[in-house]
Amino acid sequence: MKSPPSGMPAPRFWSWITQHTLKPLAGACMMGAMNAEAKRIRIGVLGSGSGSNMQAILDAIAAGTLDAEVACVIADVPDAKILDRGRRHGIPSLYIDPAPFKTKLDGAAEARYIEKLRSCGVDTVALAGFMRIVKRGLLEAFGGRVLNIHPALLPAFPGLKAWEQALAYGVKCAGCTVHFVDDGTDTGPIIVQRAVPVLPEDTAATLHARIQTAEHEAYPEALRLLAAGRLRIVGRTVAIQNHP
Repeated sequence: MKSPPSGMPAPRFWSWITQHTLKPLAGACMMGAMNAEAKRIRIGVLGSGSGSNMQAILDAIAAGTLDAEVACVIADVPDAKILDRGRRHGIPSLYIDPAPFKTKLDGAAEARYIEKLRSCGVDTVALAGFMRIVKRGLLEAFGGRVLNIHPALLPAFPGLKAWEQALAYGVKCAGCTVHFVDDGTDTGPIIVQRAVPVLPEDTAATLHARIQTAEHEAYPEALRLLAAGRLRIVGRTVAIQNHP
């Protein structure tokens, strides 16, 4: 931080402080307080698989523990079971072709996803087993309110099949992480983490199942904090406030 020039008259001193200290700090606070007020959030879910995490979100909404609505479900796989799950709940659910890219959502395909999400009144995007890297266009379209859940205690074991990575490495505890999405892969600021033990007799399948149980608690909890306006990003840290 800059220091004011010595010998500056008092009026100019306070003007300097306002310009160089208070204004930047206020800007940082505005960026950090992503959720200044609690409100019912409208979630757009992007997925590629069965949608068990979306089901956990829907269960929390039905139980009255999450003040939210799932406004639409979009999959990048035509026969993804998450679409059937969404339709059973009366949620607009559709496949949008992500071509020509195989591992990311970008270009014209990204624009189609953004258009659909906006047309459904979405203000928060939840990636639920969405097996593509999302790009800056989507992140900026929703003001950074894009969340992901990853089956590891990040920053350990980013990328695919994290439970297999954890088992192969010989860790004694694994888990899951809900984080805001940034430009990297599994690198965004962490909101909620849940740990589970790795047992001597574990296989990849049994460990994955235990992690999924933790995921089904962690994702609704992170969205609950977001909906309540209790999350504040400061640098890489997500501070959880007692009150919004």
